[in-house]
Amino acid sequence: MYIKSVLENPEITQIALEYIYSKWGNENTYNVYKDSIYHCATPFPNWYLLVDDDRTIGCAGLISNDFISRGDLYPWLCALYIEEDYRGNALSNLLIERIKRDAMKLGFNSLYLCTEITGFYENYGFKYIGDGYHPWGSSSRIYEISLT
Repeated sequence: MYIKSVLENPEITQIALEYIYSKWGNENTYNVYKDSIYHCATPFPNWYLLVDDDRTIGCAGLISNDFISRGDLYPWLCALYIEEDYRGNALSNLLIERIKRDAMKLGFNSLYLCTEITGFYENYGFKYIGDGYHPWGSSSRIYEISLT
């Protein structure tokens, strides 16, 4: 099992787009994902695929803002997904740890995420810090983890 970064492996850009969009996209978001994934750059965005043999089994991203009102907070872990038949094995932690390391290398002291899920990210050290608001009118819980 290994993680591939689009930034470090540009040959997987289209594969990453298709996979991530299939998990998180809808008819209105294809171009958003395409533009972000095709424009990986330092410090971000960067997108990651978790691969087992030749099968992509998960994904996540490191981005500057996750369509949330707290523009003062960054970078963000986003689009974390593990295939259902691989869940329950703490594989999310592989992607989280990789993104934490990459954010630390870039000089950041914290990493953020927004979600409606409670009780999951806390298991990986994230702390709830408040709510944020999306342009489409909904809100999400914001979590932070210290990288120091």
